[in-house]
This record gives sequence, C-alpha cells and structure tokens, in this order.
Amino acid sequence: MAKSDRLYRVIFVNEDQVFEIYAEHVYQSDMWGFLEVEGFVFGNRSELVVDPSEEKLKAKFSGVKRSFIPLNGIIRIDEVEQEGVAKITEAKGVVAAFPMPPAPKR
Repeated sequence: MAKSDRLYRVIFVNEDQVFEIYAEHVYQSDMWGFLEVEGFVFGNRSELVVDPSEEKLKAKFSGVKRSFIPLNGIIRIDEVEQEGVAKITEAKGVVAAFPMPPAPKR
C-alpha cells in the first residue's frame, strides 16, 4: 500500500448509534475539539448483497465533502489495508460516556 493510498476506519458515536465509516483522510480540525474526515469510501454497487445499514450511511453522507466529528464521540481510528462494510449499530450499553467532573454549583 503506497503512502498516498491510506484508508482509515473511523468508529464514533452519534445520537445513541455507533457509526463505522471508511475514509481516505482523517485529521485534527482547526475548529477546536473536532476531527475532520473526508474522502468517504463505500462499497461498490456491483455487489449482489446489499447491506441496508451501509445504504443508510451512503444516503446520510451523500453530497458531504467533509465531516466534523466531536473528539469526545470518537471510539477508535484504525489505518486499514482494505475497506470493510460501513455500518450503523445501536449503542445499547456498548459505549459509555467519558467521565466528566460535575457541573459547578450556582
């Protein structure tokens, strides 16, 4: 795999769902507290088996050039050799929020 052909799997939480997407570029945003993801990669339509979860992600990210994901929503980022299946799963008890100090009393 050449250096310019990098592919990343980004797993993050969004509204009680866990998104697993593949992208060509992932980097820290100039907007503080966000990660930038661009160059989304989805499976080709020539496959016989269609995953409804992946189709939902394709529709959700169609026309999106770049996405800004809050750092506290990121679960994991992996550099991978080849694309897998992008998917959405429910976060029922799977993901815990990062512990935060209690809000100051007013």
